[in-house]
Amino acid sequence: MKHEWRKKEKELYLPKNKPTIIDIPKCKYLTIEGKGNPNDDEFKTCVSALYALSYGIKMGIKGDKIKDYTDYTVYPLEGFWDLSDEGRVLYEKGATVTELKDYLVYKLMIRQPDFITDEVFNKFKDIVYKKKKDEAIQKVIFEVIDEGLSCQMLHIGSYDSEPESFRIMEEYCIQEGYTRASKKHKEIYITDPQRVTPDKLKTTIRFKIKKKS
Repeated sequence: MKHEWRKKEKELYLPKNKPTIIDIPKCKYLTIEGKGNPNDDEFKTCVSALYALSYGIKMGIKGDKIKDYTDYTVYPLEGFWDLSDEGRVLYEKGATVTELKDYLVYKLMIRQPDFITDEVFNKFKDIVYKKKKDEAIQKVIFEVIDEGLSCQMLHIGSYDSEPESFRIMEEYCIQEGYTRASKKHKEIYITDPQRVTPDKLKTTIRFKIKKKS
């Protein structure tokens, strides 16, 4: 039976638009790092490489005999976002979201099923690279990420309006006896910005938390 993340992993990917506390399990990902404005070509190149390899693996393994294999829907694009040192200085001085975009650093990723191994990844990375001739594919790595205890919620609207949702999340954490562990955060892109208007965008946002001492 096909594994569809929208149906079987709603808690991880489709929370309500109010904060919740969740312990994220270790998951396998294809990841690639970049920096700068997400409207620039580098970001688009990173996204393209992740999708090319994710679909290359999905379509390629159908003919292979892989232990515990089951058909699946490719997971959504996700990303950890932070600021460069220069960006942090500007943030402390009160720079706006728009002014900080050129100072962003990110790690983009697409989750992989548990049955994907290093051997499978290396095999299809080579195959996809030879087919696409895209140097960005060579920068993609396969890793296990343990996010752990986190606060998350569904943000509806423009990416630029996310700070308001983060404020709500931080207030909720304080009420529940937690504090935000890092200014770095994660975004999971539920809708395609090419297909919906900014006010209808749906993005799961998340950050690590810890118990207040």
